[in-house]
Amino acid sequence: MANKSRLHIPKPSARPGDKPDFSYLELSPAGSVDKPSVGAKTRDIEYLSHELVRVLDDDHEAKGPWNPVLEPEKLQIALRWMLLNRVFDERMWQIQRQGRISFYIQATGEEAVSIAQAMALRAGDMCFPSYRNQGLYMYRGMQLVDMMCQCLSNTRDMCKGRQLPIMYHTKSGNVFSISGNLATQYPHAVGWAMASAIKGEDHIAASWVGDGSTAEADFHHALTFAAVYQAPVILNVVNNQWAISSFQGTAGGERRPFAARGLGLGIPGIRVDGNDLLAVYAVTVWAADRARRGGGPTLIELVTYRGGPHSTSDDPSKYRPKDEWAAFPLGDPIERLKQHLIHDGHWSEAKHDKLIEELKAEVLAAWKEAQQYGTMTEGPYLDPASMFDDVYAEPPKRLESQRRRMLEVYRDKGDL
Repeated sequence: MANKSRLHIPKPSARPGDKPDFSYLELSPAGSVDKPSVGAKTRDIEYLSHELVRVLDDDHEAKGPWNPVLEPEKLQIALRWMLLNRVFDERMWQIQRQGRISFYIQATGEEAVSIAQAMALRAGDMCFPSYRNQGLYMYRGMQLVDMMCQCLSNTRDMCKGRQLPIMYHTKSGNVFSISGNLATQYPHAVGWAMASAIKGEDHIAASWVGDGSTAEADFHHALTFAAVYQAPVILNVVNNQWAISSFQGTAGGERRPFAARGLGLGIPGIRVDGNDLLAVYAVTVWAADRARRGGGPTLIELVTYRGGPHSTSDDPSKYRPKDEWAAFPLGDPIERLKQHLIHDGHWSEAKHDKLIEELKAEVLAAWKEAQQYGTMTEGPYLDPASMFDDVYAEPPKRLESQRRRMLEVYRDKGDL
């Protein structure tokens, strides 16, 4: 008798109360993956989509062909940016819990993704981030005060109170506005990259989505356009194992790595240790060089782990073991870079502790300044009439009528 077909429902390896189990996560030894030339054909480098590029080993030593051999001073700067990202996140989380901002998303455990890739890209390259890339904004020059003001929706809010907190943008830093509709940034990045190629520029685009967003149609549309037109773009999938409360297998991560998603279209994929700043930097430089030379897009899967809740609206204890992050085999990106610098004699625990205190003071000072531009409960407040701006080049009469009526109501109430 023939076997009956069965519907497969992906299930995580562990649930609350279970022992963390990462046996499904295929790892490669540090330094074991070959580094091909940037001109290699996709069919000849398929191994990069299922191996795992790693530079730092368990003894914190850098090894292998992907080692970028960065100067100690540059690594110390990278460590500072990652620590600033984490200290900022911790402060903003506390502020939200105090009811002083409405919402926040941390990047805990994923700091190496934004900082290493920001270091690897050029200033003229355009970035289309997701909502856990705050380190990218910091590295590209956005002031902490401005990020805080956006979360407060106050009079200095770059988004004029029209965006959810943490959805920043910076024109001067070439970082596009974050969208709450998942994966829409992917087609935007491909289109921008196509335009750059049409204009004969050597600027490239880079975009980021989470593992769950790879199930969105925009993800696949972007890959198709990028492959057909050989757009100079880096498409990053940050596989942090969880899409809110859904395990990464729900988005299709069980059968093959996310890095392999583009192979059928001829897009090379690279799977990299997302908690190894050296490896992430090296892989991004390789992909960027390939794009600038006309080699087209690269899909990078950054294997990492979301150390905290998805957002301030989430409780991960409902769907995963409480100690799962501590058991993650690729560790903490900040701790790993710190230990690497200490191993090579360029850092110390005392210097590390001192830097943390300095960054805490910097973040606190920024918060005190941000409050001067208004909070959720104290002025100054945004002009309510600004809600009618930036919609039409020439506002229609009905909109002007609504503006006048609103102002009359506010004047009658004495609010203006």
